[in-house]
Amino acid sequence: MRTSREVRLASRPLGWPTAENFELVEVDVPAPDRGQIVVRNLFMSVDPYMRGRMNDVKSYVPPFQVGAALDGGAVGEVVGSTSDAVKVGDVVLHGLGWREYAVLNAAHAKVLDPNAAPLSAYLGVLGMPGLTAYAGLLAVGEYKDGETVFVSGAAGAVGSLVGQFAKLRGSKRVIGSAGSAQKVKHLVEDLGFDAAFNYKDAPVAEQLAAAAPDGIDVYFDNVGGDHLEAAIGAANPFARLVECGMVSRYNDERAEPGPRNMAMIVPKRLLLKGFIVRDHTDRARDFYRDMGEWVRDGKVRYRETYVDGIENAPRALLGLFGGENIGKMLVRLRSA
Repeated sequence: MRTSREVRLASRPLGWPTAENFELVEVDVPAPDRGQIVVRNLFMSVDPYMRGRMNDVKSYVPPFQVGAALDGGAVGEVVGSTSDAVKVGDVVLHGLGWREYAVLNAAHAKVLDPNAAPLSAYLGVLGMPGLTAYAGLLAVGEYKDGETVFVSGAAGAVGSLVGQFAKLRGSKRVIGSAGSAQKVKHLVEDLGFDAAFNYKDAPVAEQLAAAAPDGIDVYFDNVGGDHLEAAIGAANPFARLVECGMVSRYNDERAEPGPRNMAMIVPKRLLLKGFIVRDHTDRARDFYRDMGEWVRDGKVRYRETYVDGIENAPRALLGLFGGENIGKMLVRLRSA
């Protein structure tokens, strides 16, 4: 019988998570029931939303359970199957990451073409982060050609794509914020942002005003806090503020006051809207069509940051919140 290591939630964090909130456990891999497959995971995704699932609160996705393995997007090779639809040797995308081997119903896995793109891309640019950026900008943000777009957390998996999509769709100006000089350079020199700034260098409102003297029409928010306040201040009338995430607030032990300038939403007639990517699966066909072309033609560029080994998966999540990644944060399993 195979054994597998998996990462479990050992305790719920108060404020910033620590290594003590996780535990690595070795378990037996059960034989698959009828219609199930056994997957040897090759890559697993680490995403900001996972921090919210560590808390025992009601949300759009159930919380992780103390003493149970975490889960999330993963790509792996099928090494056992009792399914007629998914064969041994197939490569699949599924939702049981945070473990070396996963047993799941074949209907919950998507067979991938390993020759079409690097397997890791299905967890990033060709996966959930890519569709999040695409639907968030075009459907939620109602982006129009010639507009000015501001993206916070712009060097991450989602933000880096939002800026590139806006440029491809004829944006007048794309501005990004990030947390280091290296990331700022990456945004401008590698990804084609018109301007970028390090939010640690000076107040965000001051830097945004300088980068967007004519105001902004769309704000894609991954950070919240002072970035949201700055965006409200810089917003042109009828601007749209797309609320994808608020990573600056995820580790707060108590709720902090919101932006001090919320009253400006009324006279500016701003639209502030949150969204979840699964509400926009109707955009998937267009996304795969456009993204396939853009990646193939080199019009969209992407970066990935790797941490090796299931035992280091907690460090990857902690590193994500510490800003250690450029682009998509991934764990590459040594069983690969």
